[in-house]
Amino acid sequence: MPVAFPEIRVGQPVRHEALTVFPLFTSQASGLEYLVSDEALAGGSVAVEEVSEAGSVPTLTVDNRGDTLVLFIEGEELRGARQNRVLNTSVLAAARKKTTIPVSCVERGRWGYKTRNFESSETRSSTSILFAIKSSVAKSLKEDQGHQSDQGEVWAEIDRVQSALGTDSPTSALGDTYDSCRQRISEFQEKLPYVEGATGLAVAIGEKIVTLDLFDKPATCRKVWKRLLSGLVLDALEAQPGDAQVEVGQVERVIASVSNLLWEKADQVGEGEEYRASADGLLVSALVYQGATVHASAVAERNWLTGGL
Repeated sequence: MPVAFPEIRVGQPVRHEALTVFPLFTSQASGLEYLVSDEALAGGSVAVEEVSEAGSVPTLTVDNRGDTLVLFIEGEELRGARQNRVLNTSVLAAARKKTTIPVSCVERGRWGYKTRNFESSETRSSTSILFAIKSSVAKSLKEDQGHQSDQGEVWAEIDRVQSALGTDSPTSALGDTYDSCRQRISEFQEKLPYVEGATGLAVAIGEKIVTLDLFDKPATCRKVWKRLLSGLVLDALEAQPGDAQVEVGQVERVIASVSNLLWEKADQVGEGEEYRASADGLLVSALVYQGATVHASAVAERNWLTGGL
């Protein structure tokens, strides 16, 4: 089995409105040393830039000038340069090296420099945008086309989200929707704080489990917890009120199903190895380095029900 998950314990849920968060705990943590992207960007050891002066929509360059690996999370947004982008897959950028990373545009109406380098937005794409990217990347990899997304599908999903939430942007920027919803996002993040010791989280919207994220150690999960919640809040704001809720046993069954999937090795970006799998509307990927699963993520399509696996 190429992706070996440690034993996972599902904690008691924490709920706020339509959003339910289940902390995930593992019995072991890796000793792997790396920075998460916003730490490295803030510290100046890493710069993210266009690949050239002219730029290329589906790729960016990570210049890691530090002595430590840097982790970029699938779906995280980078703002600046010619247009805002999100990561198409999780990447460990090597120390003292430049790495080309695959991205999707989330600001259709701008193609001109705002800044020379990108900055961290501290946000991650909503579930529906993540699924659009993950599904088209899976198809692209099978066709030996690399980690390319269906850019038209991503833009269409951004339009749908902005219409559903009643937000507007002069450049069709997903970032403007986050900015418009900042107060509500902060409210959810305050009501659903990091649970000490958690190495991951499963999240449900109403009666549907929509995402699973698992990291190699609690320190990483703590650092990215608020970022992961940001896009999920957009999902929750779209959700219809209802009484149905997911319980621990349902999450345990989904985790068991994910653990038993048939994983296929994909061409990796950066350091480590990448594996992907799918089942009944659930898409899963894992970034493995030196035997540690640094980040595993599962995203469900919008109509996927908890009883589907």
